[in-house]
Amino acid sequence: MNFWKKLIDEESLKSPLGGDKGGPSLKVNCHLHTPHSFSAFCCVEEAVKQAKEEDVKVIGVNDFFTFDAYDAWSYQAIKHGLFPLFNVEFIGLDEEKKKNGQRVNDPANPGRTYLSGKALAYPVVLPKDDLTRINHIMQKNNEQVKQMMDKVNAILEQNEYEFALNFEDIKSRFAKEQVRERHLARAIRELAVSKFPKKKEQKEFYKTLFGGKELFSDISNEAAVENEIRSKLLKAGGAAFVEEDPSTFLDTGAIHDIIIRAGGIPTYPFLADDAEGNYTDFEGDLPAAMADLKKRGYYSVEFIPTRNDHDKMKEYVMQLVKEGFVVTFGTEHNAPGKQPIEVFAKGGTPLDEDLLRINYEGACILAAHQYLFDRNGEGVLDKNGVFKQKQRKEFADLGYRIIKNIVTH
Repeated sequence: MNFWKKLIDEESLKSPLGGDKGGPSLKVNCHLHTPHSFSAFCCVEEAVKQAKEEDVKVIGVNDFFTFDAYDAWSYQAIKHGLFPLFNVEFIGLDEEKKKNGQRVNDPANPGRTYLSGKALAYPVVLPKDDLTRINHIMQKNNEQVKQMMDKVNAILEQNEYEFALNFEDIKSRFAKEQVRERHLARAIRELAVSKFPKKKEQKEFYKTLFGGKELFSDISNEAAVENEIRSKLLKAGGAAFVEEDPSTFLDTGAIHDIIIRAGGIPTYPFLADDAEGNYTDFEGDLPAAMADLKKRGYYSVEFIPTRNDHDKMKEYVMQLVKEGFVVTFGTEHNAPGKQPIEVFAKGGTPLDEDLLRINYEGACILAAHQYLFDRNGEGVLDKNGVFKQKQRKEFADLGYRIIKNIVTH
């Protein structure tokens, strides 16, 4: 591999830190999606440039099911003096929790579980069999979206509209290899704009698609319109809804093993408190959740703070750190609409010094893992996938030096 050897002054990694680490924590965003899954950004370069403008120094790509953005992410980040982290996200199924009706980190579907792999090897080292399984999932997901599109086209034909959606056109204009539900929603919104210049006409068009239900969003708010298209047309109960193929949901244990084989750190994304301050069944009992995660080989967790109350999230974070978990934060940016890359809690609340420090420490540990795995084939996890807790400070200090080698001020 030797990717990092070309970039890192290895002699600088041996020097004592002294008081060198005493400054404020760098801004970090460890979870960003690109157009290779679905993104608020038009391209990788736009994401990296916005991060640089906001002085966010460490950025982690975190697309669903794909590593295709890694080359551009690496190139653009290093070109702009930022440190790249290479992550991935999966959607799995815990059959036992589904059977028990236990919601994990999907509030609507018992057993369904979002999982991330952090600090994967770059270049990609995943075995061919695993890549084939992942490509199968993307293919099935594309087929599901195409079936949804066909249902939308059937509605258009039934109502004697003389136009239709085309899957390859959607893919070439809005997506890469994956065409997701959000891409379809965007294509429908842009179709409405192109065919009906007047807002009143667009609203009538949506009313037809929604089976008589009105569009409540401001027609000029593109993100809100696309979200409403998803909820009223493409989700369960909508006329174009198509249920997912069960084969697209890997067992959560299988996902863990794929992440390990990819050289990464299995990571559990906490949903945490919702708009009403409630938690899922799994996350509501934090001590039990922490024990379950460790039992399953998860020693790293992440939050998307924009959806959480600052103080409630901090309460969870501090307990997780106390129990030895590596904690990082991100923003996703996997929905339409512009938002900051700098991480804030709900309502634009800035993260306090404790949370900034914890996020930076987590990023340093991830950076150390990427470097060590590249050099030695083993990073911050031992051969059994257990985090080497006794070396935590050592890893954080090494990661600090590594990031300093890349980041420009």
